[in-house]
Amino acid sequence: MAMLKAAVGKTGPKEEMALLLKQMMSIRAFEDKVFELLARAVLKGASHVYAGEEAVAVGAMAAIGKKDLITSTHRGHGHCVARGGVLKLMLAELCGKETGYCRGRGGSMHIADVHAGNLGATGIVAGNIPVGTGAALACKMKKEGQVVLCFFGDGASNNGTFHESLNMAGVWKLPIVYICENNLYGMSVAVKRCCTVENIADRASAYDMDGVIVDGQHVLDVQATVAEAVEKARAGKGPTLVEAKTYRYRGHSSSDPRVYRTKEEEKYWQERDPIKIFRQLLAEKKVMTEKELDAVQAEVDAEMVAAENFALNESPYPAPEALFDDVYAGWRQGKYGLEKLA
Repeated sequence: MAMLKAAVGKTGPKEEMALLLKQMMSIRAFEDKVFELLARAVLKGASHVYAGEEAVAVGAMAAIGKKDLITSTHRGHGHCVARGGVLKLMLAELCGKETGYCRGRGGSMHIADVHAGNLGATGIVAGNIPVGTGAALACKMKKEGQVVLCFFGDGASNNGTFHESLNMAGVWKLPIVYICENNLYGMSVAVKRCCTVENIADRASAYDMDGVIVDGQHVLDVQATVAEAVEKARAGKGPTLVEAKTYRYRGHSSSDPRVYRTKEEEKYWQERDPIKIFRQLLAEKKVMTEKELDAVQAEVDAEMVAAENFALNESPYPAPEALFDDVYAGWRQGKYGLEKLA
């Protein structure tokens, strides 16, 4: 709330607030479309949607600069959108089309946009934490003032790579902010059943770094919290572990019926919807009118329609002869058949 009041007094606060809202709405629209296409069997394979957690990605990205870096997770569509991802290129990637970010090779769990500082998502739980830590080491060695945001879920905090990476970052005071998106469940296992501490942020003390908890349903709270951690990291004062308390509306994946959750629990979190909360705040503080808020949603809806048409109807699949493009080990098509790569 304090950050919004400060923003109102600056030049162009409406544009800044509208962008945050649009990004959250874009993530929700994209994930709803992905879930629909999965149900229609248009999309193949697994997809882990981010609906309900939008404020974490959007708030965190609003706290970093263009030259900063991020690493993402198997539930990474939201991170890509919040880092400036184009909806039509993202959906084309999920559809396996040549026009996608990774030419259709990465799919849902391996989208990357290196030019935008998105070093990529990974289907391996906690697999991106060492990558983010290594990127932070490179940033420190290059001395160009870059900071890394490393996103992961609560389940990843029980993996060995989490502890090894945070220990290294703590010892070397690396410029990285670890952001744990605690949506209360690792697949179907509740955090309280598999963690010895109530708050994952408490684990930061073992690695001589600050551990901070933030309400992941409030985009401005996330932005303020991450901005403080980023400023500290950029000043050479080391990493921070930020735990954002949030909730995923859908199951772990499209095959998850969520039988381990109660209707009462889901209703509680639906009432704390991050988009609804932020929209109401902007209206109450007279930053945007209801007409302007509706216009943002209409713009997002139109972009999503265009993205679906681009991905499904206008984009080709990769050509068969391109099968070995960008493959650096194994076999390739030679003049007289397959040849083993050196």
